[in-house]
Amino acid sequence: MTSTFTKLIRGSTPPAERHGTAQHDATGKRERRKEARPGELLEAALDLFVEKGFAATRAEEVAARAGVSKGTLFLYFPSKEELFKAVVRENISGRFREWNDEFKSFEGSTADLVRFCMKTWWDRVGATRASGITKLIISEARNFPDIAAFYHDEVIKPGNDLMRRILQRGVDRGEFQVADMDYAIFGLTAPMVFLIMMKHSLGACAPKDFPLDPERYIASQADLLINGLLVRADAPKKPTGSRKS
Repeated sequence: MTSTFTKLIRGSTPPAERHGTAQHDATGKRERRKEARPGELLEAALDLFVEKGFAATRAEEVAARAGVSKGTLFLYFPSKEELFKAVVRENISGRFREWNDEFKSFEGSTADLVRFCMKTWWDRVGATRASGITKLIISEARNFPDIAAFYHDEVIKPGNDLMRRILQRGVDRGEFQVADMDYAIFGLTAPMVFLIMMKHSLGACAPKDFPLDPERYIASQADLLINGLLVRADAPKKPTGSRKS
């Protein structure tokens, strides 16, 4: 027993070093905790905004769910509006550069690009909690015009611009025929909005056996859109681009 005890003592860390290590660990934990706070606050805010809506979510609730004080929340986000904007940027609008780069480098047909676009949107937004932000905007935009304007500028407009570039790619390559580009882009976005509303709102009214598999739905909508966009030899020629009044 003595031999074993001696070995343990000799192999142990000196008290001063142990104390220094403990201090370093505590400091490291505080630093990691500080770095983690913005992310934890955004996670908590996303949960509450989707669960309760913008108006009903209180700053102190977000702070409590993230495990910090209300004062700490306001150190990072000076208002609930700024917190909401940060949530949108973190989960949706901040990803447009990534999406634009992926779609720009896509090497397949434009029909395949449309399918890829819709599937990617579902995987990265629609199937996540972030999809509830769209339902929140639809429900509360009229009461919060500043939030609505922000969402339009950061999500709707860039999304429409991206859809336009995808459709224009098909036109330029001789794959698609688009009579009115301004309105054709809604053909790509409307099915996504419907799917979100079914997930977060209308779905509660549907029978339990209502058949709506998101991936099957997206594939079906993509096929309907593509078949309507494809150039056909027997189709009458129509002007492409936007209709001007």
